[in-house]
Amino acid sequence: MAYLSPLMTIMTKAAQKAGRGLARDFGEVENLQVSKKGTSDFVSAADLRAEQTLHAELKKARPDFGFLMEETEKEEVVDGIHRWIIDPLDGTTNFLHGIPHFAISIALEKAGELVAGLVYNPITDEMYYAEKGMGAYLNDRRLRVSARTRLEESIFATGIPFKGKGGHEPFLKQLSAVMDHSAGVRRFGSAALDLAYVAAGRYEGYWESGILPWDIAAGIVIAKEAGGFITDFAGKADMLTRGEVLAATPDLSRPLADLLRAASA
Repeated sequence: MAYLSPLMTIMTKAAQKAGRGLARDFGEVENLQVSKKGTSDFVSAADLRAEQTLHAELKKARPDFGFLMEETEKEEVVDGIHRWIIDPLDGTTNFLHGIPHFAISIALEKAGELVAGLVYNPITDEMYYAEKGMGAYLNDRRLRVSARTRLEESIFATGIPFKGKGGHEPFLKQLSAVMDHSAGVRRFGSAALDLAYVAAGRYEGYWESGILPWDIAAGIVIAKEAGGFITDFAGKADMLTRGEVLAATPDLSRPLADLLRAASA
C-alpha cells in the first residue's frame, strides 16, 4: 500500500480483521443464521460479527470517538467532535446470494465534516481509501475519476428501489432519461462500491435516493479526493441528511444532474 497515516492504519487494520470474518462467512453462506429486518432487507450473523469487530478495534484505538453504526442502529457520542460512520456489510443481499460484490465501509466525521473514508471488498482484496487533502487510493494506486466528457460514451451506476421501498415511478423516469443519453446504466447493489468505482474511473457517475449515511459516507470522501463532484439532487452538500447522492466527473456532473432534474420535473 501507499503511505498510511496513523489514522488510516487504524482503519485499514480494523477493516482487514472484520474482512477476514466476512470472507469465512461468505464461504459458508448457506449456513448463516439469517433474520429478517424488513421487506427485501436482511441482516445476518455475519453483519453483526463484522460490526462488533469494527467497533472493538476502532474503540480500542480511539476511545474518545463516537459511533454511528448500521446494524445495531445506535449512535454513541463521546467527545462530541469525532464520529465513526460504519456499515459492516454494504451489499448484504449480494452476500446472502453468493455474489462477491459487497464491502466494509468506514468513514470518520470531524465536527460535522467527513475527513476520511475506507471501502474494502474482502473477496477481491480491493481497499479504497482517502483522507481529506491527501488524495484517494486503491491499494497502492492513486485514483482519478474518468477523463470521459461525453454522456454517450459514459457508464453510470444507480440503486434501484425494490419491494417495500417507494419511489418506483420517479426512478423509472430518471433511469429512462439516463439510458437515452448514455452508454449504459449499471446496478450492482453496493452504494459504497459504486462511489469507489466512480473514484477509480470505472463509472463516470452514480446517483441514488432513499439512502442512509453509512451507505455513502466513506465513498463520498474517496470520490471527492479522486476529483469527483458529489452533491445531493439539489446541487448542495446535504447528502447525508437528504438521503440522496449524485457523484460524477467534473465534466459530467452538471449534464447528469440536468437529466435527473428534467426527468423529475
